[in-house]
Amino acid sequence: MRAAAAALALVPLAVSCAPPPALTVMTFNIRYGTADDGPDAWPLRRAHVITLIRETAPDVLAVQEALRFQLDELASAFPAYAELGVGREDGIAAGEYAAILYRPERLAVDTSGTFWLSDTPEVPGSASWGNHLTRICTWALFRERASGRRFAAFNVHLDHESQPSRERAVALVLARAAALAPGTALIVLGDFNAGEDNPALAPLRAAPFRDTFRDRHAEARWVGTFNGFQGDSTGAKIDHIFVRGGWTVDAAAILRRRFDGRDPSDHFAVTARLRLPR
Repeated sequence: MRAAAAALALVPLAVSCAPPPALTVMTFNIRYGTADDGPDAWPLRRAHVITLIRETAPDVLAVQEALRFQLDELASAFPAYAELGVGREDGIAAGEYAAILYRPERLAVDTSGTFWLSDTPEVPGSASWGNHLTRICTWALFRERASGRRFAAFNVHLDHESQPSRERAVALVLARAAALAPGTALIVLGDFNAGEDNPALAPLRAAPFRDTFRDRHAEARWVGTFNGFQGDSTGAKIDHIFVRGGWTVDAAAILRRRFDGRDPSDHFAVTARLRLPR
């Protein structure tokens, strides 16, 4: 009896010491759905995008280039997810989104918003710094329901042409993160249109930030994430998940799965499995 009682007494201690459950995060430029992509047009690859998301089962999914009708189709396929974000052209529904989808049964949103990567970040449709297309960042301050732990996620889509825009945009995102989520564990992810050696990423590739993919695959060589619908991974890694604030990175991957020789998008999705800091 004494031995049995002693064994039972150890159970609460074992449970309380269990690590927090991992959080699966995914960034995915799904390619805007009205593009004239021939055999890679959205109606022909929509099911593959949905399959890839379903297989990954992210708790937080950051998408770029998503148009309203594409998000509606994802919402129909994934009713358990909630959505944050606005269209970049009018701050309502026009143009591409840098939306965040998340699981509300696991995560609560304390506050969220979208700002424009420009000199006037509160003005919908604004553009500065040499970029001809409007660029945005959607963000959220999340709270894990089970533990109460909080973290912030900033989903960005930087300009594909203007280097000054990319550099100024990263500076703005980090300044906003400092103001909106001071001292909070942070995830900055998305399509940066910038390879690992691009100076725009210097603030995110230096301590206290970490590149989650390089955290697990420091020596990987074939890391390109823009595939051009050709399954090509020889280029630069331009889609990233950066973290700051004590995260444990259990796993990270570039998802190169193809479907009958076709890519779900012209970007490979990037994922990370993270554990919140206590």
